[in-house]
Amino acid sequence: MRMVFGLVLLVGIALAGGAVYLAKDRIAQYQMANAQAQAALAQVVPTVTVFVAKSPLKYGQRLTREDVRPVAWPENAIPEGSFLEEVALFPENTDELRVVLRAIEKDEAIMALKVTEPGEDTGLTSRLERGKRAFTIKVDVSSGVSGFLRPGDKVDIYWTGRVNVGRDNSDVTKLIEAGIKLIAIDQSAGGQMNEANIARTVTVAISPQQVAGLAQAQSTGRLSLSLVGAEDDTIASAIEVDQRSLLGIATQEVKAEVAQKKVCTIRTRRGAEVVEIPIPCTN
Repeated sequence: MRMVFGLVLLVGIALAGGAVYLAKDRIAQYQMANAQAQAALAQVVPTVTVFVAKSPLKYGQRLTREDVRPVAWPENAIPEGSFLEEVALFPENTDELRVVLRAIEKDEAIMALKVTEPGEDTGLTSRLERGKRAFTIKVDVSSGVSGFLRPGDKVDIYWTGRVNVGRDNSDVTKLIEAGIKLIAIDQSAGGQMNEANIARTVTVAISPQQVAGLAQAQSTGRLSLSLVGAEDDTIASAIEVDQRSLLGIATQEVKAEVAQKKVCTIRTRRGAEVVEIPIPCTN
């Protein structure tokens, strides 16, 4: 009987040891898996909800709740002016909708600078900065860069006309404004154009002093536009070219011959001396 009890005891101890070993191994596996999960979680970039466009939005289109959707956006890469809450994009205290000011692509974040305030007009007044005025310039296929201008582009403006300086009347081309921003092409202020269109007018945003200068230049000569590169931050210096400098003709100074005044005299003798007396010339 004692032998049976001892055998059962040994078997029990063996089973208990095996159970402890298996439990220890399981715990170790669980701890390893938990550590790996914590490490993976630490590498996950924190995100914030940002509202983006469900589909492409065009200039002048009214923005509705059906046009946007919330997405998880990396917290350290949120575009400035993005809407993080629906109530900020669609205020509850008004039924007026925002209007798209610039073309927005699908899945692009809705930003304040690309939409109006609720109920705000989309006219040019919303695009003019403080102290700026809108001025329209007439262009054609040659002066308007063959129709490749878009709202938001920057251009240099050249004036060509005749300058009258003394006896020298010559045609001159001169840079009068550099890096001027276009805010509209014809009647379109949207930045999205699918093909080149020959514009008849372009509208620029300039100061009142510049308005006066361009108005005078447009009435006395011909204005031409030169497109500035999107990444070009240089400012063109004073440029002026006339016909003589273009053709390499040296300016010749013409000296006017001053005619000497004719003096008529008569000679008379006074004693031993001969004296010349001036008299009016008859010829």
